[in-house]
Amino acid sequence: MDIMDRALEFEQRKTSFKSTNDRIVASREVKELILGLNEVYKEKKDSGIMDLMKRLTVIKQKIEKRLKGNLSA
Repeated sequence: MDIMDRALEFEQRKTSFKSTNDRIVASREVKELILGLNEVYKEKKDSGIMDLMKRLTVIKQKIEKRLKGNLSA
């Protein structure tokens, strides 16, 4: 389960994205991870995968909130 390992590593990574580019790259990466986990979840129906997707979604929402705040300023 390479996607699970990548998702857990992303979750543990320090999330202080300084530049706008860092935030954009992180947002795209976490989106890719969530979609990949969703495919695995469809097959296995494991609640642990769903919990991980929810935690990653919260991180993604925080990143996108910062992006949208900077774009309108």
